[in-house]
Amino acid sequence: MRYKGPLPRRLTRPVNACVSALRHSPRWGRFMRRRLTVVTYTGRRSGRTFSTPVGYRRQGGTVAISVMMPERKQWWRNFTGAGGPISLDLDEGVRTGHAVAETDAAGRVTVTVRLDGGDPPARGAD
Repeated sequence: MRYKGPLPRRLTRPVNACVSALRHSPRWGRFMRRRLTVVTYTGRRSGRTFSTPVGYRRQGGTVAISVMMPERKQWWRNFTGAGGPISLDLDEGVRTGHAVAETDAAGRVTVTVRLDGGDPPARGAD
C-alpha cells in the first residue's frame, strides 16, 4: 500500500530551505526567481504564519500557482471556498493579494492570486 498522506516535514524543511537559499543567491537567484516565489499566508485554523516556496506563472496582476501532488500538500487548502489573503516575494518586492484554490475534474489544483494594486510599473519607466 502506498503512503497517501502529507509529505514528511523531515523531507520538506531541508528542501524548502535549499530552494529559498538558491532564490537569494547572487549567482542563481535571478534564474530561480523567474519561476519560483515564496508564498506567505496565515493558517485558517492555527492562526500561524507559514512560508513555502512554489512555482508560479504570472500574467499582469494575476499569478497562477499549479500545486504539484495536491493530495500530499496542505497549504493550498487555506484558499478553498472564498479564498484568503496571501503575500508573494516577487521581483519587484513583496506583493499582497487574494488567493483562491480551485480543483478541476482531474484533481489538479490551481491557486489563482489577484495581486493588490494592479500591475507594477514597467521596468525603466519614469
